[in-house]
Amino acid sequence: MIVLAIDTAGVDCAAAVFDSKADKLIGRVSETIGRGHAERLMAMIDEALAEAGLTLGDIERIGVTVGPGSFTGIRVGVASARGLALALGVDCVGVSTLEVLAQTMSTTDGSILAAINAHRDQIYAQSFVNGVPQDEPLLLELDDYLARAAAPGVVLVGSASALVADRNAETGPDHYPIEIVARISAVAKAQGKPKPLYLRGPDAKPQTGFAVSRA
Repeated sequence: MIVLAIDTAGVDCAAAVFDSKADKLIGRVSETIGRGHAERLMAMIDEALAEAGLTLGDIERIGVTVGPGSFTGIRVGVASARGLALALGVDCVGVSTLEVLAQTMSTTDGSILAAINAHRDQIYAQSFVNGVPQDEPLLLELDDYLARAAAPGVVLVGSASALVADRNAETGPDHYPIEIVARISAVAKAQGKPKPLYLRGPDAKPQTGFAVSRA
């Protein structure tokens, strides 16, 4: 199966073409851009296809990170993936960023707590044992996360892990390796159209108090 994988859920903008039979990426483009995913994504898809020597018509499945993560970035990626899948008549699957983080620890046996610093003393988190999710993605208060992180035998991954030593620590951004997104996408069960995984509303709020009255 030839899979097109897309990640716009964080500071990275990435696209890759994955050959599941050969179990390798055959085209990959990734940039840490922070913002501006909408302006860059389609060109990156073209670049990844060109590197692979393929066209969109060769794609048999599309996978996309659905969050939790950047509200705007997730919306861009999911909308693009769904639109391409509809045009090509192929399956589209969503991939959790927390699962991607957990898979970066694939050599670790036992319990993994994948956690993203959502700021405002809140954490996006999910537990895995041997790669299998043990609960749904959660939005935790910082104290709740720290209590879970302190459990014996738990291996931590993700930006929130820095908060265990210092709850006021400055944490860097999370990165979701596009090759892991691609591999998960290749084996994931297609369950209709993927939807953004928003565990919290957008930080930007409409200024309703300053709305201009209609004439």
